[in-house]
Amino acid sequence: MLKHSTLIIELVLAALLPLCGFARENASSETGKGSTIMNNTTKSLVVCFSATGNTKGVAQRLASAIGAEFVEIVPSKPYTAADLDWRDKKSRSSVEMADRKSRPAIATAVPSLADYATVFIGFPIWWYREPSIIDTFVESNAEALGGKTIVPFATSGSSGMGDSSANLQVLAPKAKVVEGRRFSTSADAETLRKWAAEFTK
Repeated sequence: MLKHSTLIIELVLAALLPLCGFARENASSETGKGSTIMNNTTKSLVVCFSATGNTKGVAQRLASAIGAEFVEIVPSKPYTAADLDWRDKKSRSSVEMADRKSRPAIATAVPSLADYATVFIGFPIWWYREPSIIDTFVESNAEALGGKTIVPFATSGSSGMGDSSANLQVLAPKAKVVEGRRFSTSADAETLRKWAAEFTK
């Protein structure tokens, strides 16, 4: 009789186990609703805008050093030497940078950002901050950048990052924007790799 009762209990428990698993899975799904979904990937993307090619060189070395995909932000209307004349208050770059709402158009097709956990964004320093076309990229991809780490980096003769990192955080509020770093145009691959390692662990 005892053996018979034990067998019945074991059969009942065996029948209930799948239901317990379903309940846990369902509860897990419900928990994820309405919350920021973090990526299960550890892949990195290096994106850059480079009007003269200086930043592009650093960005390509960085991408190669960390095994990341590289994408260049290409403006729909290329910048001429006259456009980049910072001494002329009427030059294209001067006018764009004087207007915080300026959003120069981009011709580049950007890959699905869902595939990346960390996005490095490189640019030259213009008027002590990021160029307006970087604002175009970040603002237009703000939702896709949610839950990701954005790592700004820049090139310049002497100017620092200014308020670039803070600006990008405002434009992509659901992302985590870390404090950026300025590099010389001659920054070598090993220097870039060691710096990037902090954000790609």
